[in-house]
Amino acid sequence: MWRCFMKGRAFSDGICALSLLLAVPLLASCGANSSKAELPPPPPPSQAPMISVLFPSCAPAGEPVQLGVVGNNFLSSSVVRWNGSDRPTTMDAINGLVAQISASDVATAGTAEVTVFNPGSGGGTSNSSTFTTMTGSASPQSIAVDPAGKFAYVADAGCNGGAGGYVSMYTIDPTTGALASTGPPVPTNDGFTDSVTVDPSGKFAYVTSSGDVWDIDFGSIVTYSINPTTGALTPTTGGLIGTGVNGTPGYFNSMAFDPSGKFAYAADGGAFPEDVFGGSSSVSMYTVNSTTGALTSFGMIATESGPNSVALDPTGKFAYVANFNSNDVSMYTIDATTGALASIGTIAAGTQPVSYVEDPVGNFAYVANAGSNDLSMYTINATTGALTSMGTISAGVVPISVVVDPSGKFAYAVNFNSNDISMYTINATTGALTSTGTITSGQSPTSIAIRPSGNFAYVTNSASNDISIYSIDGATGALTLIGTIGT
Repeated sequence: MWRCFMKGRAFSDGICALSLLLAVPLLASCGANSSKAELPPPPPPSQAPMISVLFPSCAPAGEPVQLGVVGNNFLSSSVVRWNGSDRPTTMDAINGLVAQISASDVATAGTAEVTVFNPGSGGGTSNSSTFTTMTGSASPQSIAVDPAGKFAYVADAGCNGGAGGYVSMYTIDPTTGALASTGPPVPTNDGFTDSVTVDPSGKFAYVTSSGDVWDIDFGSIVTYSINPTTGALTPTTGGLIGTGVNGTPGYFNSMAFDPSGKFAYAADGGAFPEDVFGGSSSVSMYTVNSTTGALTSFGMIATESGPNSVALDPTGKFAYVANFNSNDVSMYTIDATTGALASIGTIAAGTQPVSYVEDPVGNFAYVANAGSNDLSMYTINATTGALTSMGTISAGVVPISVVVDPSGKFAYAVNFNSNDISMYTINATTGALTSTGTITSGQSPTSIAIRPSGNFAYVTNSASNDISIYSIDGATGALTLIGTIGT
């Protein structure tokens, strides 16, 4: 669209025309011949469309796609074309155009050329942009294993991160640890899909998405029932849309359940500054319907800035939240009857804490600090739940997830920028970590999960779009890579 600029500001066509009309007497007063001071009319607006980016630019085969097209010179009459054929198109007030791409359009892996056509004089066809149909999903962010160790689920952000996520599903071979896909990924129907959690009963999986903050998307929690035989996921009704304090957006980042499965908690706010994106910096609290898996909110409680990870201790008495922006951990007691949280203060962590975990008994806690490249170590007061710092230990570059094995003897941290996993032994008396080295992962690892038997570990790699599978030495805790599988 034609624009004029003044001191760096862009104005609409009408304001541009007005400014030109006002310029005529000014030119005359400067000595111009008034009879010749007429300016030529402005050129007609160019209506040739131009595509800048597709959201998403890829998707799993067989899943219909709501395709966002961002660019210039789009009109209410613009039509998105898929390999030259028109597709149902509407305008999006923020991002441009939205086209409905059917499952038959993306039935098999391959590529399609996307263009935009503007009808009428001065219109025409845009440049071409490529959409890729994949055999699986992209950008895995989180992995969870069910309590029986039979199934694994991966939350995938998908292409372009905020364009819509998926959940990939796998069975686990109990002898070899190998993963086998159980079908095409299931859509979450929301942007910036962050985490997947299986409830203690193993009947339901929950996926949190922080939402597309650029499109005023409040994020969501989607509930899926788990087929006990195949592990397949089926979305249930009653998914939650994030709403923070006083109606501000809720950007869900992670979930945790008490050991009984009666209560659930979601970190609501994330790493985005609240003054920019309106995050609520709170923990949302829910009761859980044991039959349907449905969540019913019974309130929220404030955290410090940027809650990114919520976790409960194994006794179900305490909850903890790692706060990315305020560099600390919020601590809470849990009412055994109502599930309500009550603050017992905060304790300092490292820079940009992103992940909190405890040993299986609840004596020790560890926090991955993405900004200071280390892990904070704490002891836990069994009566009050208060944490006491034991100091820090170095990790790799940008540790983003930390986990303790079921025996409580070993800890592991995945390092996003150094593409590896730090391995530690845990002192049974003090809880102190001792480094035992690192092992290479895929590209940009994001999370780690350990099978309940403690014999295998799984790491999601967001840039290489795969899962690394490791065996665990029961005596030393050493990881050995035994395979990979795509998402």
